[in-house]
Amino acid sequence: MATKKKAAKKAAKKAAPKKAAKKAVKKAAPKKAAKKAAPKKAAKKKSTRKPNAAFMKALTPSADLAAVVGSKPLARTEAVKKIWQHIKANKLQDSKNRRMINNDAKLKVVFGGKAQVSMFDVAKVLSKHLK
Repeated sequence: MATKKKAAKKAAKKAAPKKAAKKAVKKAAPKKAAKKAAPKKAAKKKSTRKPNAAFMKALTPSADLAAVVGSKPLARTEAVKKIWQHIKANKLQDSKNRRMINNDAKLKVVFGGKAQVSMFDVAKVLSKHLK
């Protein structure tokens, strides 16, 4: 009888830790999930973008370019904007191929006498006329 009691106690001890372990695992699992959800990394703040000083430098336009954008010194970016204002106001953009610009009398002088130029050439040609 003593051996039966010892065997029963051993079985109870073995069973109890397994149940407790299972409960501990079940309890631990939600805590782990909660821990994973709780610490969120803070999003990195984007630094404010600073414009390049070379683009913002006021340059004097040539006499040919002054007929389109004005004679006051202005930044390269502003000169491109004013050229585009002139193109849009006079509807000089080609209707079939929108990348091409049909030059009027004022722009023909600026773009070296070409009747039509690509929009990608505008900034390139401007560099010759801004000092």
